[in-house]
Amino acid sequence: MLQELTNQWLALPVYVRSTAWILVVTVVLIVSVALMTLWERKILGWIQLRRGPNRVRIFGLAPGLGQPFANVVKLLIKEVVIPSKANPVLFRLAPAIALIPAFATWAVVPLSPELVISNIDAGLLYVMSLTSVGIYGIILAGWAANSKYAFLGAMRSAAQMVAYEIAMGFALVGVLMVVGSLNLGKIVLV
Repeated sequence: MLQELTNQWLALPVYVRSTAWILVVTVVLIVSVALMTLWERKILGWIQLRRGPNRVRIFGLAPGLGQPFANVVKLLIKEVVIPSKANPVLFRLAPAIALIPAFATWAVVPLSPELVISNIDAGLLYVMSLTSVGIYGIILAGWAANSKYAFLGAMRSAAQMVAYEIAMGFALVGVLMVVGSLNLGKIVLV
């Protein structure tokens, strides 16, 4: 039975398998972030001698486990407030420009020694370039608000991100010298 399922999976076109893995990775990332946020809020409640999130349950079990999902529903229902002088198209587009590259970087991260969504030789360069593109979303969000204070805050945030990327790039030089490859799969195996 398992062999038959494996043969059917391998018979699918490569783009279908890649799309399935992209969906799996995206869902796992979103659920992991939700549960890590819940864990952080529980720990903060414990540190502050109060009960953390404990109201929303899933199927009447595990108090607090439904809180991250309730927060998502709340955020989707909330009214979107766009400043009166802002460019509404760019103001709504900016978060996507910051978020999409963050998800796209997972395409080259090896999920196991044999499994990677896109096994490219310049994987590390791809990750570095996509983290740099995310900065444009931050700058665009500040600029699209049409407020000098929002723009100054965005420029400060972008400067911090660039400063961190420079240090991260220098830290990766040693790894590149040892491995001799930009492929993340080869880097992990060394």
